[in-house]
Amino acid sequence: MNEVITSVQNGRVKRVLALQQKSSERRREGLFVVEGRRELGHLIEAGYEVDTVLFCRELLNEVSFVERIPCRERVEVSPYVYEKIAYRESTEGIMALVQERKHGLQDLKLSEKSLLVVLERVEKPGNLGAILRSADAAGADAVIVCDPLTDLYNPNLIRSSIGACFTVPTVACTSEECIRFLKDKGVQILTAQLQDSSLYYDVDMKVATALVMGTESTGLTQVWRDAADRHIRIPMLGRLDSLNVSVSTAILLFEAVRQRNSC
Repeated sequence: MNEVITSVQNGRVKRVLALQQKSSERRREGLFVVEGRRELGHLIEAGYEVDTVLFCRELLNEVSFVERIPCRERVEVSPYVYEKIAYRESTEGIMALVQERKHGLQDLKLSEKSLLVVLERVEKPGNLGAILRSADAAGADAVIVCDPLTDLYNPNLIRSSIGACFTVPTVACTSEECIRFLKDKGVQILTAQLQDSSLYYDVDMKVATALVMGTESTGLTQVWRDAADRHIRIPMLGRLDSLNVSVSTAILLFEAVRQRNSC
């Protein structure tokens, strides 16, 4: 192992901080930061390429884990430095710089029973991370983010997804590209909206289905409303008229699971 880095002024440390804080740096270098053993395990299994592993011997329970990660270099840092670069409050003493991977619609492998989540203009990384967790739990085939307003490698997204951003294929594209793709593949488009809609449990989700969700503030744009095969809604029995988008998505995903498991 090389010498232990003890200063936050070290170039490698500054690089990590820049990649964490600036999406422009992530785009420029084609790298993003991942922290934690579980997340690293998921991304390695998914075929991502690790560039650099940074670890703190005093905080890492099993140092041999570092040696098992295929990477270009391994860098040891002091507890003080690791505390400064760790994004999460509770940490395991290991993080990595990882090469980005671009997923396209053409990479998705669909079947006659594919289950997809489509998000239009998702704003909050935490919401997208939570949706990815639900998509993983429900066995969804992919999450498609249309006209994204958030970086798909944002540290908040990775943290909130606890690695589901690596277990569920995630594609960014325009709404027009996505609609054309779904129509070409014969995937049923169900848009979640209050207007002119059916109760979600009255709609058949056993066929190939895309559940399309909009922002909490403005909902879906007209292009998706027009493209939909059916409009669906979750009944609201209280005084409010909407749920958090991640909660709504989870409800719809597991209705699809329920219907498919009851066949």
